[in-house]
Amino acid sequence: MGMHDLKFVVRRTGLVSLCAAALAMTGCERPTTLSGGAPVPGSPPPVTSTVPAASAPASAAATPASSSAAAAPAADAYDISKMDFKPGPAKMSSERHTGAFAAGDALSTDLGVAVKPLVQNPVKEVRLDTTHKVIDLAPGVKFTAWTFGDQVPGPVVRVRVGDRVKFSMTNRSDEHAPGLEISPPMMHSMDFHAAMVSPQDKYRSVAPGQTISFEFTPNYPGVYMYHCGTPMVLEHIASGMYGMVIVEPRNGYPTKVDREYAVVQSEFYTRLDPQRRKQDGVPLYVLDTERVRTKAPTYTVFNGRYNGLVDHPLQAKPGERVRLFVMNVGPSNTSSFHVVGTIFDRVWLEGNPDNQLRGSQTVLLGSSNSAIIEFMIPEAGSYVMVDHHFANASQGAIGLVAAGEPPPGSGENEHHNIPATGAPTDPVAVNGKLAFESKCLACHSIGGGDKLGPDLYGVTKLRNDAWLTRWLKSPEQMLKTDADAKALLDKYKVPMPNQNLSDKDIREFIAYFKWADENLRPKGEQQPQPAAPGTTLPPERTLSGSPGEVRPAGAPEAQSTEKGKGKR
Repeated sequence: MGMHDLKFVVRRTGLVSLCAAALAMTGCERPTTLSGGAPVPGSPPPVTSTVPAASAPASAAATPASSSAAAAPAADAYDISKMDFKPGPAKMSSERHTGAFAAGDALSTDLGVAVKPLVQNPVKEVRLDTTHKVIDLAPGVKFTAWTFGDQVPGPVVRVRVGDRVKFSMTNRSDEHAPGLEISPPMMHSMDFHAAMVSPQDKYRSVAPGQTISFEFTPNYPGVYMYHCGTPMVLEHIASGMYGMVIVEPRNGYPTKVDREYAVVQSEFYTRLDPQRRKQDGVPLYVLDTERVRTKAPTYTVFNGRYNGLVDHPLQAKPGERVRLFVMNVGPSNTSSFHVVGTIFDRVWLEGNPDNQLRGSQTVLLGSSNSAIIEFMIPEAGSYVMVDHHFANASQGAIGLVAAGEPPPGSGENEHHNIPATGAPTDPVAVNGKLAFESKCLACHSIGGGDKLGPDLYGVTKLRNDAWLTRWLKSPEQMLKTDADAKALLDKYKVPMPNQNLSDKDIREFIAYFKWADENLRPKGEQQPQPAAPGTTLPPERTLSGSPGEVRPAGAPEAQSTEKGKGKR
């Protein structure tokens, strides 16, 4: 084709056909869009133009018919009419899973090795049961975690747009390790950010021993968070209940890579166990509910462990292309993800190739944000992954990509919390409120109507202090002998777990119930219910969910005795 022909193309078909003609002249082709594996030798870089790869030959571009075909828009990958919005109803069962806590060929359970490739089966069976267990968070720090699949983070789930995901989960929080009850059994749930479903149906809380199952079809590509959505959500996520879902585009990724890894950043808020328990001679740590509500973590980590990816680096070789699926689950702080010694050739924000950046140094991720990051390993060395919010890095958000020994003489390596009610003016009742929000809000409301258990507004007018004390102290014993307790079980079907409350805890609960019965003025079932004027503190005078935190006006915030614990 000569210059005269090119001018004719411009006149007749515009810039789009000119691009197609130029591609045909040079013989460029878009490489096959497969994920994983070694790059094809001599393949040109992926074409980022919107021109379809299979454009018509340049010699035919001058005809009106072929011009119309070349200019025809590509199929809309986000055509709503072709998406699946019919997941069907969720199912609840008392038949519980046994054996492994996670199952399914779409799962990658070891985040220290490469993410498993996509399984081609269009139906993905995914089982993730909930457990309570002790994890090794840092050297000498054993933390009482809540999990999906008996690990923190939970297993990575890898699917494709259009796949059918068949999910099931048994709440196995009532199965504790021999000789050590980590925390009392409690309600849990599953929230898949990759799904488009009714939250009230699919993401409902499940009692210990119950199983929920539901299906969904991923309609959009991306890297999505899953987490427990049971109140208080903040505490469930901060205790370890989260994981990643990778949803590949229907036709795969537009680049080839040699390695694929998942990196999940999260925060932990710890304090020494008030009961001074130990496991294997090591002190036990529990969730610090004061710190978690003031966004003051003791650890910020990659893949669930302080400096875990320093102790066990991700592996690569010089000249390889690495793809990282990166997600910041929070629950509250941001991440500024950076890899020292390389530049991100491609960043697909939220894991979708249509949201592309080129040549990025750092990716800013809010809580539940994600990205797919690709970069080349230029030469042998250890490439440091770090949260460039260096306060986070100092708490453990750091890792390595090990790519061989650097040259001789090189240096060393140099990241819904809706309250039940307003806060009472009585400090004892405040403690009861905060404990209620932490332990009871999944099953009960105060003036919001029955949930899995009864609405507790008016409970002190129905029961006397002695009955409530016995019930809170030992509900399982009451169910053996007390007719009213048996009637509650017959009605609500779910037995109340023993929360191991102290006498002081019980007095605080009862004080809060009495305050609510005397001062709330319910209007409908919207939470929190209004209270009589002058009976609640202004919001800035209390930190919701921070036991014991009631400050006089102008007083400084209380400091945790564990401040600075994360700097080791």
